[in-house]
Amino acid sequence: QVQLAESGGGLVQPGGSLRLSCAASGNTSSIPYIDWFRRTATHQHEREWAAQITARGTTFYADTVQGRFTISRNDLQNTVTLQMNNLKPDDTGVYYCNTRISHSNYWGQGTQVNVSS
Repeated sequence: QVQLAESGGGLVQPGGSLRLSCAASGNTSSIPYIDWFRRTATHQHEREWAAQITARGTTFYADTVQGRFTISRNDLQNTVTLQMNNLKPDDTGVYYCNTRISHSNYWGQGTQVNVSS
């Protein structure tokens, strides 16, 4: 069993930055990767994948966030951070971290990000 908890959301002006954190607990050694997904105005019915970091630290990004978002991990603290720069109004939404272990899908509760002037 793994538990994930997001934090760090809030209100920021366009062009600003936010740092989200995903804290993992439980059987963290079994986590193969952590994804960040988001539910935005343009993806209301399904979560949009944004970024991934593997257990080895390899990173992947969606085209919509490439060059603006950076995903990193701190294994001592069992956290994964999503640094979001140059935020746009279209980035507004609820951000979730996720992992899949065997046939089980684990989600956090989400954290709200609002990009508005």
